[in-house]
Amino acid sequence: MQTVSQLDMLRNTVSALRAGEKTLALVPTMGALHEGHLTLVREAKNHADHVAVSIFVNPTQFGPNEDLDAYPRQLAEDSAMLEAESVALLWAPTVSEMYPDGYASSISVAGVSEGLCGAARPGHFDGVATVVCKLFNQVRPDVALFGEKDWQQLAVIRRMARDLDLIAPGADAIIGVPTVREADGLAMSSRNRYLSPEQRQQAAALPATIEMAIAMLRDGHEWGHVQAVAEDELLMGGFTQIDYFELRDADSIATLDADNGNARIFVAARIGGTRLIDNRAVGPTYVT
Repeated sequence: MQTVSQLDMLRNTVSALRAGEKTLALVPTMGALHEGHLTLVREAKNHADHVAVSIFVNPTQFGPNEDLDAYPRQLAEDSAMLEAESVALLWAPTVSEMYPDGYASSISVAGVSEGLCGAARPGHFDGVATVVCKLFNQVRPDVALFGEKDWQQLAVIRRMARDLDLIAPGADAIIGVPTVREADGLAMSSRNRYLSPEQRQQAAALPATIEMAIAMLRDGHEWGHVQAVAEDELLMGGFTQIDYFELRDADSIATLDADNGNARIFVAARIGGTRLIDNRAVGPTYVT
């Protein structure tokens, strides 16, 4: 595996990997890798001859009171994990390489970025869209893979690719990979390591409550009732704050109060100082 931190070297390395019409997949990450990230890497091998992984803790997607400084950084450990997965290229730029002196541009994606994490974390998706567009332009992958745990992020990136007519990768080559979960259903996340043992046990209430809400919808309960019951369940289960528990269209991220055949439940809740997110499709059997 080649590890690169400078843009000119990256371009030379990508050109060498593409020799002989070889294809390249990109898995963008912020590091602190876990089995969820490695699942993306393994799936990427099914879509291209070579896999590149980026590790960059992007400051522009963190708000002033968020955990940028505390966000886990473990480049040596991450590198060893990627080496074991036969990743061809690790792109690990510095902040100054990604945002050099005088940098003054940003991408804003309306619609799908509004509400949910867009409302709870103002400016977050501008930072996401900007850095992902830069990563695409830097690596020029044929395909890129993202986890479905961050479903709204996936929708923002696909919308950006369509709106800006990106071709490396195009919107149809941005692949969502199902969320990887722990045995108790909790979505794997780098932020799970912030949880104390007691909080980690309580956190299992998040996926359990989503499953309960889906079952209630399928039994014909109205969404407003389901939402109220689910929020109470989370608070009783140890969560201290609910940013949102909402029913939305999977593509447009528009608010729903009944199923449209494409509904997902989206949740963000805090336990102690840790903010966890999750989402699931309601499924075709939901009736009003």
